[in-house]
Amino acid sequence: VYVDNRFGVLTRVTSMFTRRGFNIDALTVGETESSEYSRITICMSGDGYAREQLINQLKKQFNVKKVEVLDDDAIKRELMLIKVKNTTATRPDIMTAVDVYRAKVIDYSMGEICIEVTGDPTKIDAFVTLMKPFGILEMCRTGIVALDRGSSTLLTK
Repeated sequence: VYVDNRFGVLTRVTSMFTRRGFNIDALTVGETESSEYSRITICMSGDGYAREQLINQLKKQFNVKKVEVLDDDAIKRELMLIKVKNTTATRPDIMTAVDVYRAKVIDYSMGEICIEVTGDPTKIDAFVTLMKPFGILEMCRTGIVALDRGSSTLLTK
């Protein structure tokens, strides 16, 4: 959703989901290539008819400039920071996983390792599953950001 970068726009957009009983699975918001606009990426689930109704309502919002549903081949990325227990017994396995997933250790102590992982949401989910046996102490995910492939842009479609 491409919107005016103004106070209260995010509240108006997300309240539409609440009023219609939709759960937002992931939400990211950020300024675009122009400081006048923000891009809201919303991941949600719901049946086709209700989703279409919601999209049509979004398009009618005054501060909404464009609404686009990205298909499965869009470029999707997410960032996660995860802190896991670090012991001499588990350290080699954790470091192997960091290498295989092209992750990055961003903080290290004798008791904990903090790791940064970026990529497709399924990659992030797989890394979380792999780290569970080691003991996840804390974790934070950004939510998905996405762009269409090719030369099209959100405002020129």
